[in-house]
Amino acid sequence: MDLGVDLLTSGPHATEDTIVRLAAEAEALGYAAVWTHERQLCPTGDVAQPPGPPRPLPDYYRTTYDPVDTLAFVAALTSGVRLGTSVLTAPLHSPVLLARRLATLDRLSRGRLVAGLGQGWMRAEYDAENVPFGERGDRLQDFVGALRAAWAPDPVSYEGRFYRMPAGHFGPKPHQDGGPPLLVGAAAPAAIDRAARIADGFNPTSMSFERLTAAIGRFRAAAARAGRDPARLSIVVRAATPLTLSSLGGRRPFLGGSPVQVAEDLRRLDEWRVDHVLFTNVRMPPLDEQLRLLDRIKVAADRAGAGRARWEKPAEPVRP
Repeated sequence: MDLGVDLLTSGPHATEDTIVRLAAEAEALGYAAVWTHERQLCPTGDVAQPPGPPRPLPDYYRTTYDPVDTLAFVAALTSGVRLGTSVLTAPLHSPVLLARRLATLDRLSRGRLVAGLGQGWMRAEYDAENVPFGERGDRLQDFVGALRAAWAPDPVSYEGRFYRMPAGHFGPKPHQDGGPPLLVGAAAPAAIDRAARIADGFNPTSMSFERLTAAIGRFRAAAARAGRDPARLSIVVRAATPLTLSSLGGRRPFLGGSPVQVAEDLRRLDEWRVDHVLFTNVRMPPLDEQLRLLDRIKVAADRAGAGRARWEKPAEPVRP
């Protein structure tokens, strides 16, 4: 599988210099992609968030750079690394405006964009945008249809439940034929089934090995029921785990711990034909420490035979 890294776009170490340096050095180390995430706001007080009871958001979310603008900046300073979002909360955007921003980024980067979308989980963000929280799943499905319609040959049009585009011309089109790959992040069973119907790939967040592989199995089974070939759909795992120079004991989280421990977990996922794992270090250490860890993880993964590239494969076309 290929490996990627979430750029330092949140927290006390998030600066223009650290974002640029991390992107450049990740590419030099052989990481296949750099990623950004989205946080629209950081409410005060307790927030309902999975897993567990309501609690304050981590302090590092108080500052979060815009994910698409950050990737456009990084695109101009890198040459071959792929550029991904994991994930954009689609229903909080306008599909026409986001279609243009993503198409522009894909053209400027010569086809390096991977667009990860999700329905989100924070009610406060929906309240801030005056979007009904209970409609988020249905809106995500309609949003994907509108994106694909905008990227189709002109003249384009779309008539959905929530989004509409009158017949007209839309440009520029993305560099990649049909648009960049669309991944969907999901955790609930119904959301996983929806992703299997509408997306080019599945972007789950790390959990135990058993729960993660069960989610992957469900996604592939749902894709097959929908008449799609699961082997042509990507699996991109977001490893939101603590990464450490020394081994973790006790109840170590899957894909967390030392480079050797992480490499062994990657080898297990490779047997499940996972295409890509992206790391976001929830410890948020300074950049120099992150780079040491990334270097050692890449070396350990290659030695464990978990670094075989499987990212590049033809995407199955999805109809709006």
